[in-house]
Amino acid sequence: MKRFTLFLLNTIILSGYLSAQICGCTDPLATNYNSVADTNDGSCIYDSISINPVTAYTLDNILNGTSGMIFWEGGYWTFNDHLNLNLYKLDSTTGVIIDSIRIAETGNYDTEEISQDADYLYFGDFGNNSGSRIDLRILKISKAGLLANNFTIDTIFFNYEDQTDFTPASMNTDYDCEAFIVTADSIYLFTKQWITNGTALYVLPKTAGHHVAHKRDACAVDGLITGATYLREKQLIVLCGYNNALAPFFFLLYDFPDDLFFSGNKRKINIDLIGHQVEAIATTDALHYYVTNEYFQYSLLTTQPKLQKFDLSAYLSNYLLDTIILTEACDLPPLTIYPNPATNYLYLKPFEPFWGMDYFICSNSGQVISKGKITQNEIVLPATQMSKGSYILTIKNGNKKYSVIFFKQ
Repeated sequence: MKRFTLFLLNTIILSGYLSAQICGCTDPLATNYNSVADTNDGSCIYDSISINPVTAYTLDNILNGTSGMIFWEGGYWTFNDHLNLNLYKLDSTTGVIIDSIRIAETGNYDTEEISQDADYLYFGDFGNNSGSRIDLRILKISKAGLLANNFTIDTIFFNYEDQTDFTPASMNTDYDCEAFIVTADSIYLFTKQWITNGTALYVLPKTAGHHVAHKRDACAVDGLITGATYLREKQLIVLCGYNNALAPFFFLLYDFPDDLFFSGNKRKINIDLIGHQVEAIATTDALHYYVTNEYFQYSLLTTQPKLQKFDLSAYLSNYLLDTIILTEACDLPPLTIYPNPATNYLYLKPFEPFWGMDYFICSNSGQVISKGKITQNEIVLPATQMSKGSYILTIKNGNKKYSVIFFKQ
């Protein structure tokens, strides 16, 4: 009887726990946002949008083949996919080359991407437009050795576990690749699929030697993926690419568990440009992104290589900054505000612990736009006094205050 009672009690507790979890779309920016969901099931759907760059700078023609890019040693570094393996440091305010490092005296075959961890740079010599390469490799170089001009190159060779046909077929293969990221113990490849216009995720160790890249997942992106940047601590990956009409786009992956990158939110943001073969992407703050494109010429269309800056704050700030920023220690629970960007109202979740507290809406310069007391989960915005941009909602509890950034659209 005692065992049965214990079993029944455990069953009731477990059932209560499971029933308390509500799966659904947890992103307020999605069209199918579920305000009562507390577990993201990756089902979010988004409106189609297009954006323009904030700034654009033409690159030196020595970078006509710009391919990968990282932020390292205080700057953005890029390189060409053929001819040489020099790293070029760019001035992000002008696009001018301000430094370079020689990686190798001989050329590379088709190096399409660069990634990094704390100690090494990784160069992906795995461009495979014809699907026929049997020498796919990633070059691994010590950062300390590179800076001291005293380094060796370790090589990570690999093959795709499910590729059996290596017959050359120009731009007619799903085993091309131009994007990858590095985690604590692995390398993840995002393939460039010419046939299906999607991307497949493969994983392999990041140690030198010969490895098999195992397929983990796939995702429909309706285009060709050419670059990736990964912010591990924020569970965020931003891919870049272009479609068959050379119209570029971003593909955002965020709020995913562990390394299940396609299991969270997936959002495509089109770039309102044509003829831009974007190849590389990097960021320092997860909100603003630098992208390079190759030189391109076809018929009457000519596109110079460029360094372009994009602001994705309106699409990622809610995810990155929706949890309250504690400016002083507090015992209150995390606060989520939505929608973000907002138009006429902000809603608080939860609001009960903040009931009766003073709130202030301020501009980035510190000017108070609006203030009041929290008496419900809705805050009315003085829309006529607020232009499009970012603002700060501050809630005061005695001498303690809590601030969160939101955007007015």
